[in-house]
Amino acid sequence: MNTKTPTRETTSERAQKLDDFLAQSPWSGALSTALAGDASRRRYHRLTDYTGRTAILMDAPPDAGEDVRPFLKVAAYLRKSGLSAPEIYAADETQGFLILEDFGLTLYDQVCLQHPESEPELYDAAVDVLIELHRAEPMQGLDDYVPLMTDLATSSYRWYAEPILNHDMSSERDELSCALRPLIDNLLPGRVTVLRDYHAQNLLWLPERNGAARVGLLDFQDAMLGPAAYDLISLTTDARRDVSEDIGTRCMNRFCEGLSLDPAEFAREAAICSVQRNLRILMIFGRMSLHFARPHYVDLIPRVWRYLQRDLDHPDLRQVAKLIRKNFPEPDTLALKALKEKCGTIPTLQ
Repeated sequence: MNTKTPTRETTSERAQKLDDFLAQSPWSGALSTALAGDASRRRYHRLTDYTGRTAILMDAPPDAGEDVRPFLKVAAYLRKSGLSAPEIYAADETQGFLILEDFGLTLYDQVCLQHPESEPELYDAAVDVLIELHRAEPMQGLDDYVPLMTDLATSSYRWYAEPILNHDMSSERDELSCALRPLIDNLLPGRVTVLRDYHAQNLLWLPERNGAARVGLLDFQDAMLGPAAYDLISLTTDARRDVSEDIGTRCMNRFCEGLSLDPAEFAREAAICSVQRNLRILMIFGRMSLHFARPHYVDLIPRVWRYLQRDLDHPDLRQVAKLIRKNFPEPDTLALKALKEKCGTIPTLQ
């Protein structure tokens, strides 16, 4: 029996596979320009052919843990639901190459920065996408996110609190889990398709389209079934840009009115989802520095902390708030420095 561990392909081997894929596609000979990546191992290029037509090349190396099949399945579901996921022009699922429709350069965060007066219209449209997803039949074959939510939230002890305070916090983690799990397990009944990274850097403004289709959707391959409030919270507690309370309230009201939801009940679900998500983001940003050696994510933590503190004020989260405020260090200058100084020092994710 062969017990050798497969070796990761070299850069030159990957480049040759990419050249072969492009040569067999309608985009052979196109000019390729590298684009900024995300927190994954995926790489992106903009292709421009001789006519000036453009497309996006996604390079998702399977030996780095990437798999394009979920992206393809979720994209098909979203387009069938009347939403703007990219069309697929060419695909090699085995090698992890896709050529996608190019939605352009109008990312939400850039449009709002350059034209702040347009922010209400853009966020209204983003909420309308979520209303459509709520009304649609949930996507088949997705896992339920709710059973994972508590453990992901309490992992913030390992990747945020412990590295700053320099001691084991297993008992504190168990205590938080006992307080948070019943709240999560008793969220409002029903599950919808949640995209999970629904924020301004994954949305593009397509004003030439109509209704909810004016929002171009990216980075949805990790979609699961989850609470209706989850993606709305992703949108309004954006870790990468400040979203005003006025916009957050506007989004909440539009969502509740569009789906005839009880505002008080939904506000409770939103607060629980916000606390869970922002604890999870603390974990992710800490891990990006400590394990993946990307310390710039640490600079985003204070904003996440502010969102967390705001939603801990909901009366039903009183016990959770007490534990977090007692045991978690605030992200002051010294705390953030500690996370950066330990950059890349935790080699295992276990």
